[in-house]
Amino acid sequence: MSQHPVPARPTAAFVGASWVALIIALGAFAIGLWNAELVPSEKGFLGTLLLLGLFAAISVQKSVRDRAEGVPVTGIFLGLAWAMVLTSLVLVAVALGNAPLELSEKGFFGLGFAMALFAVVAVQKNVRDLAAAGPAPAAAAEADPAATVWH
Repeated sequence: MSQHPVPARPTAAFVGASWVALIIALGAFAIGLWNAELVPSEKGFLGTLLLLGLFAAISVQKSVRDRAEGVPVTGIFLGLAWAMVLTSLVLVAVALGNAPLELSEKGFFGLGFAMALFAVVAVQKNVRDLAAAGPAPAAAAEADPAATVWH
């Protein structure tokens, strides 16, 4: 078995920004759905599409990363993951196109959906990198205080 390189530990700022972006996207989408003048079945459909898109985006990210690291991933799984990302995007576009919403509301939902997909990929990358990097180094706690003082 080959040894895989240990990825660099992502910075706390990037990890935090990724989580904040995901929380904002999910929160905005949920608040938008709650307040949208849609029937409950339409709201449920859009919410379910968001969950499908998030899971599919995570699956694509994991599969692509596994392949890059030499971990076997079947072509059918990767193809299905990509197909579900594309399916969720097409279905959201069709649903919003047919929804009785203002154009600005449709744009809001579209941007929220896209932001959530991007953010969940970043969060998944960080989770994986942090797990691969192991526990955080304790160097900061044991650092020489004189070395950190500006002269």
